[in-house]
Amino acid sequence: MTANPYNTDLERNPANHQPLTPLTFLERAASVFPDHPAIVHGRLRRSYVEFYARSRQLASALAQGGIGRGDTVSAVLTNTPAMLECHYGVPMSGGVLHSVNTRLDAAVIAFQLDHARSKIVIVDREFMPLVQDALALASVRPLIIQYDDAEFSGPETETEAQDYETFLSSGDPDFAWLMPLDEWDAISINYTSGTTGDPKGVVSHHRGAYLLAQGNALTTSMAKHAVYLWTLPMFHCNGWCFPWTLSAIIGTHVCLRQVRANPIWNALADEHVTHLCGAPIVMSLMISAPETEKRKLDHTVQFFTAAAPPPEKLLTDMKTAGFDVTHLYGLTETYGPAVVNDWHEDWSDLPPAEQAALKSRQGVRYLPLEGLDVLDPDTMLPVPRDGKTMGEVMFRGNVVMKGYFRNPKATQEAFAGGWFHSGDLGVRHPDGYIQLKDRSKDIIISGGENISSIEVEEALYRHAAVESVAVVAMPDEKWGETPCAFVELTTGKAADAETLRTWCKEQLAPYKVPSQFIFVHIPRTSTGKIQKFVLREQAKDIAEKARTA
Repeated sequence: MTANPYNTDLERNPANHQPLTPLTFLERAASVFPDHPAIVHGRLRRSYVEFYARSRQLASALAQGGIGRGDTVSAVLTNTPAMLECHYGVPMSGGVLHSVNTRLDAAVIAFQLDHARSKIVIVDREFMPLVQDALALASVRPLIIQYDDAEFSGPETETEAQDYETFLSSGDPDFAWLMPLDEWDAISINYTSGTTGDPKGVVSHHRGAYLLAQGNALTTSMAKHAVYLWTLPMFHCNGWCFPWTLSAIIGTHVCLRQVRANPIWNALADEHVTHLCGAPIVMSLMISAPETEKRKLDHTVQFFTAAAPPPEKLLTDMKTAGFDVTHLYGLTETYGPAVVNDWHEDWSDLPPAEQAALKSRQGVRYLPLEGLDVLDPDTMLPVPRDGKTMGEVMFRGNVVMKGYFRNPKATQEAFAGGWFHSGDLGVRHPDGYIQLKDRSKDIIISGGENISSIEVEEALYRHAAVESVAVVAMPDEKWGETPCAFVELTTGKAADAETLRTWCKEQLAPYKVPSQFIFVHIPRTSTGKIQKFVLREQAKDIAEKARTA
């Protein structure tokens, strides 16, 4: 084969090739718009030049504390300025940021600290007792830095930890921070929920973070100087890479320590927030707030949601309140959202029910994602684009993780056939938009027929009395298994099993109608995901008691 003549005597060098990293976004923002507000947190206002200097100080202090390339720094923090500084300062030192879910128990945190080989832990004072309990179970002995947030008024905890501001002041605000040697170098590690075993450490690289951060801005049409409200936890997939996105567009971070309706509405109105992200439960929290807490908005706010599709009524209420809701989809392994329900203008002329059906689809690939498809996991061939044939949703591209840290078996399985296997089952519609139907482990097989739990849940969500619902398989002597619906009712609304059964018969094929309706408080994980594995066990117990009665 003849050599490519365009490669002859044309080599990479520092003048024409630099590793991609989102850290450069902050450097540029501070040099071009030094006085633009970067962070708002209560009474605190911090400019980009201050944000950059403090991040460099943190990097310097971490380096003096022994952090070098590939060392792990864990952060047990809420959505505060310190968490934003960690997203820059830790990788600027060459370290890898491990954002810890603050809702986890001590045993799980201990596992993560050991598995990630954490050398330094930066912890909010509120969570110091939790971290102390975790360290009592862990093998690692990291340096502990305590962050005191002015917005937290809880009790003091006895600790020998260093104070964050004192630690920061030991660093150099002009520190010559480290660029990654290679854009493939790790920038962060985030752990999966581990509902079926030990959590897996998802390793993200600088290149993917750079591309997804820009992809967020392009996909969501975030204009320069957008104002973003932190209702999405930054510990969740690095806040879907938005900590880096906002620097790229010189936007303003509005930090929010707790997700509560009153401060959300106040921030939306007073800080002129333009964008926020969250699960449908955040929308419900806002819409169901007392009228005395709600604020009239003089601008449309973009709300990006993931997880289960919002009910039609909730979408209508959000639109009336001044929000434009867009459905996103992704996983920790794809840096957060990599799929968007890109809206077509002519869809806005359709009846509300049809719009809600279109909004429930996950959509099409983000700009920086090279491949998205629904494939037969056995043949690795695409399923027909008929909106009916189910396959596994798979990803391919630069915004897919490096792999699972210290878990080659799981990494190999995840990348079998040259695609990342999401474990989500879905269909592809004729227009190319994908729609999730279930997790592979959540599909219900009744009398040989596959039933999508999501389809049954969507039908129940359309009932005005249903606030939240989860459908799982219940063992059945005749059919093998049947759908069982766990239901939370909307405050002030009433419905019984027969009412909902009748409703489902009007919406679904007979074999898809749940055999039982259980009215309970639905258990959720620390990230707000419904714990279907818990509900499956409850359904088994109910079926066993009925069988032996």
